[in-house]
Amino acid sequence: MLDDLLAVSHTLHARPETAWNEHESAAVLTGRLEAWGFEVALGVAGLPTAFVAEHGTGSRTIGLVAEYDALPGLGHACGHNVIAAAALGAAHALQAVADELDLRIRVLGTPAEEGGGGKIPMLGAGCFDGLEAALMIHPGPADAVLARPRAVAHFDVEYQGTASHAGAYPHLGVNAADAFTVAQVAIGLLRQQLPDSLRIHGIVQEAGTAPNAIPGSARGSWYVRADSLDELDLAFERVRRCFEAGAIATGCSWELRETSPRYAEFHNDLELAETFTRLAAAQGRDMDLAEDGPRGMATASTDMGNVSQRVRALHPYLCIDSLPAVNHQPGFADAAATPAADQAVRDGAVLLAQTVVEALADQAR
Repeated sequence: MLDDLLAVSHTLHARPETAWNEHESAAVLTGRLEAWGFEVALGVAGLPTAFVAEHGTGSRTIGLVAEYDALPGLGHACGHNVIAAAALGAAHALQAVADELDLRIRVLGTPAEEGGGGKIPMLGAGCFDGLEAALMIHPGPADAVLARPRAVAHFDVEYQGTASHAGAYPHLGVNAADAFTVAQVAIGLLRQQLPDSLRIHGIVQEAGTAPNAIPGSARGSWYVRADSLDELDLAFERVRRCFEAGAIATGCSWELRETSPRYAEFHNDLELAETFTRLAAAQGRDMDLAEDGPRGMATASTDMGNVSQRVRALHPYLCIDSLPAVNHQPGFADAAATPAADQAVRDGAVLLAQTVVEALADQAR
């Protein structure tokens, strides 16, 4: 069985697909689940690459969450191939005890975690309804049981000005690239008055095509992160005004458009975390409930946070020996198909299944 799981992980890793385009990845995962006797529904919540797969007729339903989208230009630099394979392994392991535990196993295939938020419309469509808990693992540069992802807003900004010859007729141009310059200066100054809980970052994707032509249009993509959705609401308005300043200063028209529903902060279920920590120690993975997640991951974000607002949730990190590379670096993508990543697939599948068994047994006492 381990060979099957590693084949899934390596297949996804070799053929990375970005948000909303995970057609082959979804086919690989659902094909494996169907072969194991799961009832599979593909295209749930109106999302072509989202799926729900169920097995068992028990009265208690546990959700195992699979992510499988890759990063543009970086492949599986967040290791979602490991996440998906571990979820499948846990589901297969639990099949053997489903009747004994009065268990129904639900595997949730959730696209577009890296911006897009597939879990959020799936929540709205009822895909997570009736779960006693939703569990997943995530690869990282270190072992840690507690996830600390923050709330985040994803948005695009576009400026429209007037193109003109930069040498002969500059006075006829309205420079859209300058609007981004003003906005980024304003954001840089704003950071002096922001708490450590906030992050603002983004890229300018287009700002002209030739040095002798004043750019008539410019566009970029940005994130604002905060410790909570409430804090995010306040911070977002301050950031929005920075982009508005760019438009006012240059005379451009502008548009800000959020590109996904906002991700919520993550709520850890401490009972599940305590169980996972104890079981992980038996697998040689040393975790401490008093510690945050891997360095830097506390300021990441995930749509699993929205799930955790509604359902008991677990999102621990398993080390894949990637250092000095960390998530979202090319070196981490390389590490996501190594023996250490394969071990994380194996350990993740075992630990998720064991945690479910113990959690259900504890509740039955």
